[in-house]
Amino acid sequence: MITVTEALDALFALVSPLATEDVPLRHANGRVLARDVIAQRTQPPFAASSMDGYALKAAEVEADALFKVIGESAAGHGWDGVVGAGQAVRIFTGAPVPQGADFVVIQEDTIRRGDLITLGRNVGSKDNIRAAGVDFTKGTPLSAPRLLTPADIALLASMNIADVPVVRRPVVSLISTGDELVMPGEAPGPDQIIASNTFGLAAMLEDLGAHPRILPIAADTEGSLRAAFDLAKGSDLVITVGGASVGDHDLVAPVAAEMGMEQSFYKVAMRPGKPLMAGRLSGMPMVGLPGNPVSAMVCGSVFIAPLVRAMQGLPKTAAPRRNMTLAAPLTANGPREHYMRGTTTAQGVISADLQDSSLLSVLSTSDVLIVRPPSDPARAIGDIVDTIAI
Repeated sequence: MITVTEALDALFALVSPLATEDVPLRHANGRVLARDVIAQRTQPPFAASSMDGYALKAAEVEADALFKVIGESAAGHGWDGVVGAGQAVRIFTGAPVPQGADFVVIQEDTIRRGDLITLGRNVGSKDNIRAAGVDFTKGTPLSAPRLLTPADIALLASMNIADVPVVRRPVVSLISTGDELVMPGEAPGPDQIIASNTFGLAAMLEDLGAHPRILPIAADTEGSLRAAFDLAKGSDLVITVGGASVGDHDLVAPVAAEMGMEQSFYKVAMRPGKPLMAGRLSGMPMVGLPGNPVSAMVCGSVFIAPLVRAMQGLPKTAAPRRNMTLAAPLTANGPREHYMRGTTTAQGVISADLQDSSLLSVLSTSDVLIVRPPSDPARAIGDIVDTIAI
């Protein structure tokens, strides 16, 4: 068996960033920026008022000073003129500050009578002006690679970027294996269960920006499994679920080997998820996940998520971890790295009482995996542990 770190390194060696494509800005959220983009304009392009009020000369601001209002500057409709001594221009938030003015007195600090305003006694020193280019200037880059967020989309829009270069979405084929499985909505026989793993993994992959394809369930026959692999051809990644162990009905490894798979590793020193395998089949990276539902989803968080991020050009790094305080004690860990389902509380993180790898109900109520190193000693309340968000 190899360690989790060794398995991750081997997986990263199987993939490279995918090709780039341009997408409309409206569809760029959640995608990975493939190369730097450059601002096409300065923001704001002019000195703009940050408040509603009156634009005038800072040198003339004093209590009870009197000014004549000579015009109005609104957002999208600036005032074309020069503000002189003793003059003011009515101005609104976002409007260009007219030439000759360098101070905006907010309207609450003025009294207006016709075309005259009088300043109050507590105007203050803040000029209420946003300088041209205070946000960014023309030519400012937005650096890649980066996973684009809603804030990034707003920034790209203000930079006047209409089409965004992003990494193509990875196409991931998911294959469930086993005579015991039927699809959700079908009527299972007396010895059958519902296929859940590929649906949970597909949802995870969609959140990661991939394009998952759930293929038909492969029966426990060589012909059915070969047919499933044929359907997966052309994918950027193939994930099988189940059939990766060494039982008489576990056919993924031998069938893949017969089809020319170059195996990278088999078995990882972790729980849940020990019977994990990976390699390359017909030029496609392939990962064989264990069939237990929680094992498959935990391996999805620990291995598949970092792998898919790497395929999109993001750094080849493990799932981010966060230090948390234990709110309940933990017994000593065994020889394998353990990813325990846990829940965050106001006092800290608590491990679920039941850790069996078949219990999806426990996984559903958990929000973190508590990462226990091999042979980790018993832990007390208040100890610090590593966690992975799920």
